[in-house]
Amino acid sequence: MRTPASHLAALDGLQVFERGWLSSNNVLMFDDDGQATLVDSGHVTHAAMTAALVRRALAAAPPGTRLARVVNTHLHSDHVGGNATLQRGFGAEVWIPPGHFDAVRAWDDDALTYRASGQLCERFVPQRQLAPGGMLAAGGRRWEVLAAPGHDPHSVILFDAHEGVLISADALWENGFGVVFPELEGESAFDDVGAVLDLIGRLDARVVVPGHGAPFTDIAGALQRARRRLDGFRSDRSRHTRHAAKVLLKYHLMEVREQPLAEMLAWYAATPMLRSAWAEMAGALPDATVHDWARALFAELLESGALRLDDGVVRDA
Repeated sequence: MRTPASHLAALDGLQVFERGWLSSNNVLMFDDDGQATLVDSGHVTHAAMTAALVRRALAAAPPGTRLARVVNTHLHSDHVGGNATLQRGFGAEVWIPPGHFDAVRAWDDDALTYRASGQLCERFVPQRQLAPGGMLAAGGRRWEVLAAPGHDPHSVILFDAHEGVLISADALWENGFGVVFPELEGESAFDDVGAVLDLIGRLDARVVVPGHGAPFTDIAGALQRARRRLDGFRSDRSRHTRHAAKVLLKYHLMEVREQPLAEMLAWYAATPMLRSAWAEMAGALPDATVHDWARALFAELLESGALRLDDGVVRDA
């Protein structure tokens, strides 16, 4: 964890906790009335660390400062996994985009895609909606709440026009963007990704705080790289499908830490979103099974160093 862009004047008053690509960044903001707001809370496996980071920051703030709310850009498990811990430990309210507000209230695993993607997320209770088209007052700033479908149909991004700061979640990273999950469920979403990149290009943003990776200022370069990546996915959908499947496998191993190879293959074959991905790929691999495909993806992750295999047991690396 580090706050790599604290030298940028536009980020004065914000604390950016850079968490890596498996747990979302967190942005902590303080208001003069002693209320603090955290944007996104990381993965559930890292919830204790999120709480520790917040607690340390509050201890350095004026006496009486409290975490009043957690604001989520979208509901993927690596962005909301710390919500329940922060609610228990700090009494914070949770604000989420409206698209799945009722599903979160009822904790509908299917609607929220946690079951379909095979990912863990601890149940939390949302109090308020963060609606696109509205404004969020936090950290002495006014943030425009902008719809950013594509990576997730109900995602939002936050833009402070006065300072030119964009909290882009997984709509734009310095080198790409997040997995386009609707595409794994048979829904067309690449055009949505492109439209959101165009929207970001029209904003007068000077600094981007992405959902993963360090804040950056070369927004034109990031948009160019993202559009090239999107063009590659459009021209060869299998590239995106393979990438997404490997991401889900890596997340699973991060959650369980280690698992016998046979059990990992069984999990892979039983996970609905991965079965859908395999159905898309099967036509090009007529003699292969879903286990064969899972083994091939695992081999790529093994070669890259993202996973290890010791005596038949797969371990996160």
